[in-house]
Amino acid sequence: MRQFVGSAFALASLPAILTEHEASLGNPSIDSDRSAGSGQTRPPFVPAITLAQWSLHRAIFNGDLDPLDFPSAARSLGVSGVEYVNQFYQSMPANGKWVTELSKRCSAEGIRSHLIMCDGEGDLGDPNSEERRRSVDRHKRWLDAAKALGCHSIRVNARSSGTPDEQRKLLVDGLRALCELAAPLGLSVLVENHGAQSSDGVWLARVLTEVAHPGMGSLPDFGNFRRSEREWSDRYAGVRALAPLARAMSAKSYDFDTDGNETTIDYALMIAIARDANYKGAIGIEYEGRRLSEEQGILATKRLLERLLATSSPDAARMLDE
Repeated sequence: MRQFVGSAFALASLPAILTEHEASLGNPSIDSDRSAGSGQTRPPFVPAITLAQWSLHRAIFNGDLDPLDFPSAARSLGVSGVEYVNQFYQSMPANGKWVTELSKRCSAEGIRSHLIMCDGEGDLGDPNSEERRRSVDRHKRWLDAAKALGCHSIRVNARSSGTPDEQRKLLVDGLRALCELAAPLGLSVLVENHGAQSSDGVWLARVLTEVAHPGMGSLPDFGNFRRSEREWSDRYAGVRALAPLARAMSAKSYDFDTDGNETTIDYALMIAIARDANYKGAIGIEYEGRRLSEEQGILATKRLLERLLATSSPDAARMLDE
């Protein structure tokens, strides 16, 4: 291992949208600590915490961390689940031997592989039907790798062009085709809010619902709601719309105050939204800040998540009612 920096499905079923203004006032429709109408206390909300490989992108790009050493880096940071980024393995041999080696290292470290984030493989909503099919086919390599590593999903992008309605129709076609390709492997296809029209979480939730495939899901990212240079979507409304479809979540983080809270995102509210949606998957650390080192930022995000998850039943959820 190279030197590691620092140390070691009907549209009508979509939920009501919580706007930023509503979040600030509270939402009396949400039951804080008892299942609706049952009178029974909800089970503890304790999702696993995973590590997104992008959190270490500077170390990888600088040559300080070999992508094959990602499992040991995650273990050194106290995380036992990982999310890979395909671009770090694009240059690996096409025969897939790197997948076998990576799997061995995961086993040696007691690391579970959750998903592969796939970028740069064409637009699944390309207006040209042949290009759309090529994009679907180009994801096959990563489906095979995800299966070999024991992942449950690949994460893809909802990229297209045209009006929102035109993009929706094109993406429904491309995403459904990819889900059908993933189904025989027992894998899900997850879409992240990741720029342009896809950063409108409410719109994206409608797209995924319309795909109407059991292998279709979402990966809400807490931070990716910038649609253009000047336009942002409501992050809390977006996560609330995507959470019922989620099979993974990305805890994007940039910086922290002296109390350990993220300075740009209300993490307590995000955790409460996930809990209210009865989310059952993992929450992945994805640090992108500059002030702290990558290692420090990962650990700060991990501490914040652990603190909030420990108090999310019922305290974090109750804040939505106050």
